[in-house]
Amino acid sequence: MLETPRANRLHIAFFGRTNSGKSTLLNRLAGQEISVVSDVSGTTTDPVYKSMELLPIGPVVLIDTAGLDDTTALGSLRTEKTREVMRKTDLAVLVVSSRAGDFSEEAEYLRLLEENKVKTVCVVNRIDGEDAPELPFFLPTLSLDARDAGQMGAFKKFLIQNAGTDFEIPFMTAHLVKEGGLVMLVMPQDIQAPKGRLILPQVQMTRELLDRRCRVISVVPDGIAPMLAALKEAPDLVITDSQVFKQVNELIPKEIPLTSFSVLLSENKGDIETFLEGAKAIRSLNPGDKVLIMEACTHHALEGDIARQKLPKLLEKFVGGPVDFQVFSGPGFPENIRDYKLILHCGGCMINRKNMLSKLSEAQQYGVPVTNFGIAIAYMNGMMDRICW
Repeated sequence: MLETPRANRLHIAFFGRTNSGKSTLLNRLAGQEISVVSDVSGTTTDPVYKSMELLPIGPVVLIDTAGLDDTTALGSLRTEKTREVMRKTDLAVLVVSSRAGDFSEEAEYLRLLEENKVKTVCVVNRIDGEDAPELPFFLPTLSLDARDAGQMGAFKKFLIQNAGTDFEIPFMTAHLVKEGGLVMLVMPQDIQAPKGRLILPQVQMTRELLDRRCRVISVVPDGIAPMLAALKEAPDLVITDSQVFKQVNELIPKEIPLTSFSVLLSENKGDIETFLEGAKAIRSLNPGDKVLIMEACTHHALEGDIARQKLPKLLEKFVGGPVDFQVFSGPGFPENIRDYKLILHCGGCMINRKNMLSKLSEAQQYGVPVTNFGIAIAYMNGMMDRICW
C-alpha cells in the first residue's frame, strides 16, 4: 500500500486558521511528527504530504496546509498554496480552535471549499479540555483534544464514516474486456521511455489487467505483426501509447477494439464527454491562435517530447500554419487561461480525479474547451470512430 501512487489515494486535507491545531492533529493521526508544531504563526509553509493506510478505506494521503490568515512575509504565497490544495482535496477537515474569537476565517474556508465542491467535516480542537464553542455553521463535527493520542481512534472512525465511496477509482477496462480476456499493450521503448522502467500508466494498466485475471501481452510497435501471427486467437482489446495511434491502427485488424492509455485515463480521471466535446474545437482553430498544453507533472523533456514537439507539430499540420503554444506543468492553470482557444491536457496519471475535475470546471467557467492528448491525436488522425473508451 505504501507504493500506491499519490494520484490513486484519497486526499484528506486539514484546513484552518494558524495555530488551530491542524499540524498537531495530523501528527497524532499519522503517529509520527510529520508537520512542525509551534506557537509561532506561519510555521507550516508549503503543504505537507503524508501517505499512509487508513483501514478500511485503504491508501490515503494526509495534507497539512498553512492558514489563510497567515500575515507573515510569505503569507500570500502560502495561502495560494492552500487554495491550490483545495482543488485536489477529496475530504476536507476544517479544524476550529476552542479559543476562536469569531468565525470569519472559517466562513471564508467554507466558501472556498464549497466553491471547489469539496466534501467537508469539522473538528473542534478543545485546547486544555475547554468547552467547544457554538458553531454558526452545520457540518459533521467531532470535538476532541488534538494533543491526546488516545482520541485518535474516535477521529479515525469519524473520517471513515464521512469519507463515503465516491473516491473509489473504478477499473479502466471493466467495460471493454471481460475477466480472463486477452489484451495487447503496445508500449514504445524509445528515448522518451524512462531508463530501466515503464511509465506509470503502463504499470497501472498491467496491474489492473492482472488483478482482473486477464492475459497480458506487451509489445513494441514493431512487434505487433509478429505477435498477431504467433497468437492462436485475436486479442480482445489493444491498448497503445497515443503517440503511435496512427501506426498501430494500420497494423491492428479493424475488428479488434483499439484504444490508448491516455484515452482510458480521460475516462478514469476526468469527464470523457468534456474531452470529446473539446476535441471538436480543434476544427475551428486558426494559425496564430493560442493553445495551452497542460502537463500534470514536471519532467526533463527530451528529443521528440510529445507535449513540446510531436503534438504541436501534428496540430500545426492539421490547422495549416503556426500556432502560439504554451506548455504549462503543475496541478493548476496559468493566470491567463481565458486567452486560450483550446487546452490540451495529458492523461493526468500523476493527479487525482478531484484535481482533474476541478481543472475541467475552471476551464468551463472561462468557456475554454479542453481535450486530452490521446483523444486529440485520435481526432486529428480521423480515428474517432475507430477507438473505444
